[in-house]
Amino acid sequence: MRRIAYLLAVLMLLCAVSFLVAACGEETTTTTQAAAPSTTVVTATQLAVTDMAGRTVQIPAEINSIATFGAIGVLNAMVETMGCGDKILNQMSANFTKTDQWKYQYVFAPQIKDGPLFENANREIQIEEVLKAAPDISFCMTKETATLLEGKGLPVVYLEWKDLDDIPTCINLLGEVLGKQDVAADYLKWFDEKVALAEGLAAKILEADRKTVLYGSITSYTQPHIIAEWWIPEAGGISVTKDRPSDAESYEYTAEDLLAWNPDVMVTSSGKMAGEIKADTRLAQITAVVDSAIYKIPTVAHVWGNRTPEQPLTILWLMNKLYPEIMPTEALAKEIGDFYSRFFKTDLTSEQITEIIG
Repeated sequence: MRRIAYLLAVLMLLCAVSFLVAACGEETTTTTQAAAPSTTVVTATQLAVTDMAGRTVQIPAEINSIATFGAIGVLNAMVETMGCGDKILNQMSANFTKTDQWKYQYVFAPQIKDGPLFENANREIQIEEVLKAAPDISFCMTKETATLLEGKGLPVVYLEWKDLDDIPTCINLLGEVLGKQDVAADYLKWFDEKVALAEGLAAKILEADRKTVLYGSITSYTQPHIIAEWWIPEAGGISVTKDRPSDAESYEYTAEDLLAWNPDVMVTSSGKMAGEIKADTRLAQITAVVDSAIYKIPTVAHVWGNRTPEQPLTILWLMNKLYPEIMPTEALAKEIGDFYSRFFKTDLTSEQITEIIG
């Protein structure tokens, strides 16, 4: 009996030990699985993006230096809209700096004044200067430039802004490249809100009260950008070139066309053009000339009449010129100040805003 009792005691002890070992093993396994994620660190030095030419581009995960090529005005404006103007390396090429039209670029990105020159006056790329500067990322709007820079081992992203549908694609791509996805989303929200504001105000204008508008290089009889056929009606105006062919970026007309259209308002692409129009005796009886309703489109980060992230401000600005009773100058000034503070991280003075409005 004692032997049987002894064997039972040993058996019970072995079972208890086995249970404890199994329990400890389960606890160890569970703890290891739970702890694994907190001890795994992923260090990404590069990421892949698809640009607007469909190219897959390997870029640094952190962008600290940026180069722009070709359409420098609009490309700089895009980068500055993301709050990254301080990362632009290169100064503007000679065709931009021969007048003070682009002076606000040096307000938003003052360091470019002393930056390297990546293109000459003929827009030929000075590749040795680019390679010496070694920008983290380059932006361009021609596929030829993208191919050239890529061939030199430089990360380059092709951007496109031809149609309104390109805007969210372009802005979201910029946000992805620059790590500013939140800014991109905020900008697209702002864009939609301001267009909706303008449309709501324009809806109050009776058809009989809508003014006719001509935009562009009027003394050379050219409407240079088809985008004007969008922002003029958005502001409540009627573009006199609205029936132009839709498959061409620019549109040429004649002096006879201009006289027949007899626009109520002219919006010019340069400051001296207003004087040239007034000095042309053939145009003396045009309503815009008689009423001195000739205005120069603002150039801030970029020319507001062209494709630019500032485009909703173009609409509000023209609405102020056409119908100041529904878009007062004070309201326009606030919209301008808020935009550049919110996105460009620049607080413009009241004098600067007054100058922009004109």
